[in-house]
Amino acid sequence: MIPLRRPSLQPRLAAELARATDRIRTEGPTTATGRAAWRRAVRPKAQLRLMLRQMAPGLERCMYCGDNLGTDIDHFEPIAQAPLRTFDWQNHLLACAHCNSNRKRDRFPRDPATGDGLLIDPCREDPADHLRLYLDSGAYDPLTVRGEATIEVFGLNERPELVRGRRMMFAVVKALLLAWRAAPPAEAAEYAAALREIHHADVLRTVLALRPSRPLALAVLGPDVLAALDELTTAEGEAGGWREPEGRRESEG
Repeated sequence: MIPLRRPSLQPRLAAELARATDRIRTEGPTTATGRAAWRRAVRPKAQLRLMLRQMAPGLERCMYCGDNLGTDIDHFEPIAQAPLRTFDWQNHLLACAHCNSNRKRDRFPRDPATGDGLLIDPCREDPADHLRLYLDSGAYDPLTVRGEATIEVFGLNERPELVRGRRMMFAVVKALLLAWRAAPPAEAAEYAAALREIHHADVLRTVLALRPSRPLALAVLGPDVLAALDELTTAEGEAGGWREPEGRRESEG
C-alpha cells in the first residue's frame, strides 16, 4: 500500500451525493436502504469510479493489494456498519474483486476500547507508518495493530501471488533503474515512465525510502543500482518529472 491523494468533488456531484444520503436518512438508515440506494445510483457511481481510477496507484491498481486491476468501488467503512456513509466520498476506495468481495466484504475490525476502525486508509495516513515491506522476501511486517489488522483482512502475506509479486517486482525495479542509466535519452524516458506505473508501487516507494540511509541502501541495492537511483531522482527531480509514487492526482474532468 502507498499513500494516495484524494481530489475534491465538483459541486454538482457533491450535491447529488448529499441528496442521496438525505434520502437514506429519510427512509431509515439501514443496510437494506443503503444498498438499495447504491444499486440505483448509476450515474454517480460512474463518476466516482472515474475519479478513483485517476487517483489509483500504477495502472489503476487496487488501493489495497496494489497488484490486481481496481474494478470495484469499496466502502471503506462498510454499508452494513455505516449506511449513512454509503455516498460519502471520503469512504470510497478502488479495490480489486478479490480484496473487495473475497477478503474484506463487510469486515471492519475496530479497537475494542475506542471503537475506531483499525484498517489503514491510504488516503488519510501513510501505510509505511504501520507496515514495513521487506524487499528480499516480499512480505510485510506489521509495525502497529493497524498494520496487523490490514495484513490479516486483505491477506497481504497469506496470498502467495502477492508476496512473490512484490519480490519479483523488486528485481524489475532494479533492472529498470540499470536500464535507465545505460539508455539513450528517448529510451530512458520510457524506463522512467515504466517505473512510475509498475504494479506493486509499494516496492518502488520502499526502494526510494532507502536512499537517505546510505549503508542500508548500499547493502540492499548494490552500488550500481543505488547510483542509478541517485541519478534518476536527481535528473527527473530537476526536470520536474519525478516524484515518489502516490497515485495520480488529476481532479474530476
